[in-house]
Amino acid sequence: LLGRLLMPSAERLRALLDPGGRLDPEWVKWGLAVITVPVILWSGQQFYRGTWSGLKHRTADMNTLIGVGTAAAYLYSIVATLAPGLFTQAGLPADVYYEAVAAIIALILLGRLLEARAKGRTSEAIRRLAGLKAKTAHVLRDGRESDIAVEAVVPGDLVVVKPGGRVSVDGVVTEGVSAVDESMLTGEPMPVAKRIGDHVTGGTLNTTGSFTLRATRVGKDSALAQIVQLVEDAQATKAPIQRVADQVASVFVPIVIALGIAAFVVWFDVGPEPALLFATVALVTVLIIACPCALGLATPTALLVGTGKAAEYGILIRSGEGLEKLSRVRTVLLDKTGTITEGQPAVTHIVSAKKSDGTPISSAEVLKWAASVEQRSEHPLAHAILKAARDKQVEILPVDKFAAMEGRGVRGTVDRRIVEVISLRHARERSLELGTLGQDADRLAAQARSPVIVVVNNTICAVIAISDPIRPTSHEAVAHLKRRGLTVIMVSGDSRKGAEAVAKEVGIDEVVPEVLPSQKADLVRKVQKQGRRVAMVGDGINDAPALAQADVGIAIGTGTDIAMEASDVTLVRGDLRGVVTAFDLAGRTMRTIRQNLFWAFIYNVLGIPIAAGVLYPFVGVLLSPVIASAAMAWSSLSVVLNSLTLRRFKPAWAS
Repeated sequence: LLGRLLMPSAERLRALLDPGGRLDPEWVKWGLAVITVPVILWSGQQFYRGTWSGLKHRTADMNTLIGVGTAAAYLYSIVATLAPGLFTQAGLPADVYYEAVAAIIALILLGRLLEARAKGRTSEAIRRLAGLKAKTAHVLRDGRESDIAVEAVVPGDLVVVKPGGRVSVDGVVTEGVSAVDESMLTGEPMPVAKRIGDHVTGGTLNTTGSFTLRATRVGKDSALAQIVQLVEDAQATKAPIQRVADQVASVFVPIVIALGIAAFVVWFDVGPEPALLFATVALVTVLIIACPCALGLATPTALLVGTGKAAEYGILIRSGEGLEKLSRVRTVLLDKTGTITEGQPAVTHIVSAKKSDGTPISSAEVLKWAASVEQRSEHPLAHAILKAARDKQVEILPVDKFAAMEGRGVRGTVDRRIVEVISLRHARERSLELGTLGQDADRLAAQARSPVIVVVNNTICAVIAISDPIRPTSHEAVAHLKRRGLTVIMVSGDSRKGAEAVAKEVGIDEVVPEVLPSQKADLVRKVQKQGRRVAMVGDGINDAPALAQADVGIAIGTGTDIAMEASDVTLVRGDLRGVVTAFDLAGRTMRTIRQNLFWAFIYNVLGIPIAAGVLYPFVGVLLSPVIASAAMAWSSLSVVLNSLTLRRFKPAWAS
């Protein structure tokens, strides 16, 4: 029975063999033609669809080169299989390239698979950030605790966070004390102490105590969701250098097709026999090796890794254009308050005038007038005065007819008296009688304190000195910026003495003092007119116009939403060293992009002539289309691997 089943198959197999027991070449050709069809129609369909779409729209891209090249090789082989006599009559061998077509498509797809895997690694930063999101929240409702999906939390809910648990939503601590690990969002290695009234961010990790927070921002409005969205948006944008590469690629493909046709014509006319075979191989090889995949990957892969790496260190880059501009900046303007300093000023001195009986006005009375009029102000100095009044349990009276005078101070009516808290400069502009208080104010300003003058019914009542502590890392950050050849300028609304005292402490040589908020953007324009590319670093509402005017606006993350909206780069941490990291990463990313573009161009400049056969007269060998496809795949992969070297980037002070 087995013999009856196997014998017919054996007879059929023998019919395919020639008398010498070898497979008939004609049957082999037909077999190869058939098994290559699924490779073309299934595995390689994306190339041919792209080619057809390009022809309909009269455009050409990398799919056109692959599609035309492999189609030409397959059609040539079909003719050699169907009508071998056409070749033999002309004294040519009827060679076929079915295996080359299959190998080319396989190698290109393998290259794209490796690229996709490598590019997938470039998006690890986004996946890590998204993975910080808590799945559930421990909510306190109607006096009962229950676990609910984090998506079900609404603003106003009370959320309990236990030791070792992840903070589920953004909120304000209402009960308890703890330390929260914010390193995954800000890069800050040490846990940050949190107490009642402090803000906490969803995705951070509670390390020690338990606390309750009131939810403020949930879902897509949370800080974590906005950070992820910002990084994704940045990675989806194109830097100006990418647009140049796109323009080159758009004209490159038609030029390559023309070069391939030229190589075909030359080899067909003057090439050795079989000339048609040589001409076809040259055409196919030129089209395959010139595929501009590496050119298309040079910029986006580096941007993916660069912006993702920046996010790991708490630096959010809004677009590829911002990254490229940052690499070209040579002048940095630093706003003093909240950027160089902590942005948390405190009252340090109160120097009072004397009453008619010769006794000084009490500190409590000075704070009563000053805090009452400042309660409607949003200025950081106003917060310092209010805090001092509350700490001393001073009564704060209602204020009427409140008015903020830009860059000069505030005024209002308190207990039927006109009360003003103004700058020293404005007091002198009005020729108010300062007496010895003027000397006290100058002395305090020289000590890097901000003196403000309290005026009641047009009579000077006291000088209040307010100090804003300098950030511990500001001096180090300024030193790093100067070491990189950047010009650093400090901008401040303080008096010249006060501003110069702060600048000297952090190592800044150039200071622009007594700048009104509305003048900051004008200052940026003035520096730009000198032909300098400018980065503005600030944190407040009054910095927003200057941030928008600058070539690159950098907002300190502890600042306002308006400042962040106007900026190209946001530092999640209130650490000026992040500016240095942003500059370093921008420069490293652009250097990687230029390397990628250089090698992509060199590959094509060298590869196309070799594929066209310029070396044949010297070495007697024409490059195989299969080797060309392998070279093309390797060039693309090498660009991606070079971009991945950015993952090893570390800030200048990282251990």
